[in-house]
Amino acid sequence: MKTIQAIKRFSIRAYLAERGLRPTKDNPRYGLYLSPLRKEHTPSFKVDYVQNLWYDFGLGAGGSIIDLVMRLERCDFAQAVRFLGCGKRTPIAVPVSSSVQPTVPALRLLSDTPLRHPALVGYLSSRGIDPAIASACCREVYYAVGGRNYFAVGFRNDAGGWELRSERFKGCVSPKHITTIDNRSDTVVAFEGFMDFLSYLSMKPYEWPHMDVAVLNSVVHLSKAIPFLERHATIHAFFDNDEAGRKAMADLKRLCQNSSVIDRSHLYREHKDLNEYWQAKQSRPHIVPKRKRGMKM
Repeated sequence: MKTIQAIKRFSIRAYLAERGLRPTKDNPRYGLYLSPLRKEHTPSFKVDYVQNLWYDFGLGAGGSIIDLVMRLERCDFAQAVRFLGCGKRTPIAVPVSSSVQPTVPALRLLSDTPLRHPALVGYLSSRGIDPAIASACCREVYYAVGGRNYFAVGFRNDAGGWELRSERFKGCVSPKHITTIDNRSDTVVAFEGFMDFLSYLSMKPYEWPHMDVAVLNSVVHLSKAIPFLERHATIHAFFDNDEAGRKAMADLKRLCQNSSVIDRSHLYREHKDLNEYWQAKQSRPHIVPKRKRGMKM
């Protein structure tokens, strides 16, 4: 396990690049981004390449890569350290002189194949996802970052980009966009992320051929999904039980006033999201009720 100081040297710039985020203004010492932490039109998220620190002027907050991972991955300090320290995820940031342009390893798609690798199937199974559902909805995606090759579970979006997940990695291949499935239903089921969508299908596998689906791949893309969502008479929304999820729900109801918007988050109110609920349900011991005498089964 790497030390905290070593982990803090992991490049914030490379970490953001892995997530498909690029600076709108760039020079050898720092870059300005549209904030990944909130919606904005004028870039106010600064990354200091030399000190390897970030600061969001709109939030008045900043810090190290650990602080950023805690916010973006919605996890605590220990989870962020494990997330960054369990593999060579990002190159270590090295201070450079102002005359040298730092290089940023972009995430490059190599290929995609049917989902078969035991490590990936096992990762999804550990999150409660039925292997048959996973194989039908996802691909095995191979990509390169900084001269190294990797592979992950890939979930394709409507613009041709990919959401990527593995036990040690969470990122994307640009462009970022929503994913929709149109079965010409008057009812649509909406999710923040594809892991919740896969969880729903694992719970209700026979509903898939009959329902329309919208996966936001991040609540910041809600506006992109509205033209698709508002075509439906009924919208069942399975958003996260957090501030961002509640805001997205409020926005959805405001923007789709001609539809009946049903908030389903109460079904997993004790959990952060649908996948966490499904994992907890899967881990509970199955108790077979005692048969009463004379009762026919």
